[in-house]
Amino acid sequence: QVQLVESGGGLVQAGGSLRLSCAASRHTFSSYGMGWFRQAPGKEREFVAAITWNGGSTDYEDSVKGRFTVSRDNAKNTGYLQMNSLKAEDTAVYYCAAARSPRIRVGAGEYDYWGQGTQVTVSS
Repeated sequence: QVQLVESGGGLVQAGGSLRLSCAASRHTFSSYGMGWFRQAPGKEREFVAAITWNGGSTDYEDSVKGRFTVSRDNAKNTGYLQMNSLKAEDTAVYYCAAARSPRIRVGAGEYDYWGQGTQVTVSS
């Protein structure tokens, strides 16, 4: 069992930045692939970014490429999502997730553990 806790959400003006963190409860987090998803009101949960177990490979949803950066520090059992040049359409609850597969996964159903989510609100 892996417990994930997100932090770092908040209210920011358009063009601003936020850094989300995802703290994992187990040292075995280093063997899990990690992903970030978001869900806006009235919309389905969507893929944002993912990173392999060792940080060697990443993937991004097209609308966040060049603005968001996913990373991880396995020594700290923590993953990160750096979000720059934020737009109003980035407003959502952001979730981190862990998959037993160490490879890139983009489907929500491919993840085994989820955090509780953190709200990101971007004002225009």
